[in-house]
Amino acid sequence: MEMPTPDRSVLSRKEEIVARLRAVLPAEAVIDELSETRAYECDALTAYRCPPLAAVLPASTEEVSAVLKVCHEMGVPVVPRGSGTSLAGGALPTADCVILGVARMNEVLETDYENRFIRLQTGRTNLSVTGAVEAEDFFYAPDPSSQLACAIAGNIAMNSGGAHCLKYGVTTNNLLGVTMVLMDGSVVEIGGAHLDAGGLDLLGVICGSEGQLGVVTEATLRILRNPEGARPVLMGFASNEVAGACVSDIIKAGVLPVAIEFMDRPCIRACEAFAKAGYPDCEALLIVEVEGSEPEIDHQLGLITEIARRHDPVELREARDAEEAGRIWLGRKSAFGAMGQINDYMCLDGTIPVSELPRVLTRIGEMSKDYGLEVANVFHAGDGNMHPLILFNANEPGELEKCEALGADILRLCVEVGGCLTGEHGVGIEKRDLMTAQYDPADLEAQMAVKDVFDPAWLLNPAKVFPLAVSEARRSVPIAAE
Repeated sequence: MEMPTPDRSVLSRKEEIVARLRAVLPAEAVIDELSETRAYECDALTAYRCPPLAAVLPASTEEVSAVLKVCHEMGVPVVPRGSGTSLAGGALPTADCVILGVARMNEVLETDYENRFIRLQTGRTNLSVTGAVEAEDFFYAPDPSSQLACAIAGNIAMNSGGAHCLKYGVTTNNLLGVTMVLMDGSVVEIGGAHLDAGGLDLLGVICGSEGQLGVVTEATLRILRNPEGARPVLMGFASNEVAGACVSDIIKAGVLPVAIEFMDRPCIRACEAFAKAGYPDCEALLIVEVEGSEPEIDHQLGLITEIARRHDPVELREARDAEEAGRIWLGRKSAFGAMGQINDYMCLDGTIPVSELPRVLTRIGEMSKDYGLEVANVFHAGDGNMHPLILFNANEPGELEKCEALGADILRLCVEVGGCLTGEHGVGIEKRDLMTAQYDPADLEAQMAVKDVFDPAWLLNPAKVFPLAVSEARRSVPIAAE
């Protein structure tokens, strides 16, 4: 993966830049020793690494503003970072950049149960948002698999979803407002503690913008009442294609589970060894969860199991109690970590129409054989958000390149069947050079024009989202607004 050539003028001014940063932050919040900056050299896409010029850890919106003013004045690129769990290289540094981490910004600022919102600093982890309100029987709906570690800042940047997004939506559906610092240090408030803001939907522009437009320091999130109950059912099938057809039939029937999760045999095997969840021995597994009152749950599961039986399931089993339900979900939530124990892998994030699941799963199997690389499938089947895991040997010369080529072909397939390149991981560096597979030049120009408005010098999160040659040319051309 090609990275931009570092700006030598920035590298030569490292001491001056660090001194300016230390003038606006506590000494311990500025990190510039190579042995320490290596902790920030990559995110969860660990195949690519590059230590930054320096890293800063501000504790407030005011400190973020001060940092960005310094970097703006000195022409220093800035890479915003939440918890570093991005699987698309969204927080990968460049050698001439300053990493701006929000990990120290983790306070709850306001909780309003009557109006159902929570306002907090965006360094707070996803799971701890629910932790802050669960005593009052509330929860925060988006639940990425990395929710124990990932930060709300990154969730907003990538518009993260999770297993329960089929019913509750992704981050954009649960985000009410943000406080954001622009590259020049200006602080703006967008949205707020109400359903919809008037005027242009700038909140929709910010959510999913991958740190290209500003640094989100505070967020107002929608919180919801806990459902009366929930119950998952396991469905084992003889093939990926049959399981995909079952998902399509459930959605076509108009039933709305809270989640439909898919795993194939390689993933089932790894997750069972890791979590001892009691998964059946089969080629493909669905976890379908419904919620509501007991009569509602019984009714919905009755409809779903009736549909499943038409596809001759190998096993069909409802969770008997909360403990068994917890084990079922522990296995699914542990999928990426469990696979990592047995192999190097690259996790993709294409999204397709649910009706295309059987066809796409068949084609992925054919591609896997053509490339000679095993692919394990685990994904949010209900909304077609696929996460194929391409297994490879990172120590074998040429394997990474072959893995990338297979990944690119799978993502092009997703676009060909009417889907898109990403559902919740973002574009980052992983998919930036595939953007032309989904967007024509006019589309890309419109997107880049938005960045021109928010970040005219193109200093925020360089080398991400847009094809490298295009974005580097943009950075080198003075923008009229400057």
